[in-house]
Amino acid sequence: MLKAARNVVIILAIAAIVVVVPGGSTAASTITQAVWLAFLASLAWFAALMYRQNRSSIYGLGDRRRAAVYIALGVAALTLTATNRLWSSSAGSVAWLVLMGAALYTVVAVVVAARR
Repeated sequence: MLKAARNVVIILAIAAIVVVVPGGSTAASTITQAVWLAFLASLAWFAALMYRQNRSSIYGLGDRRRAAVYIALGVAALTLTATNRLWSSSAGSVAWLVLMGAALYTVVAVVVAARR
């Protein structure tokens, strides 16, 4: 219990520093961006590792299925980068859901077909 209270006090102290110190919000924004970049870099590293380990299975899919997977992943990546703009309108929200659903369906359909 004491450890949890200490952690809450530490978080509150950091929040107070961000609010009180001039330029604290800019520093917090910079740190947040650095953490996001590290997260994205780790995702890219993981994707490259998985690609290298499963390269023969991926090439075994054939040209058409492999192209479908690559296109679906590209559509998903572009849709995710445009999430803020798409969710700002109702038509964009529907488009986001349709694009992500189609990309997910395509990848799942290729994986299921490849396992048969």
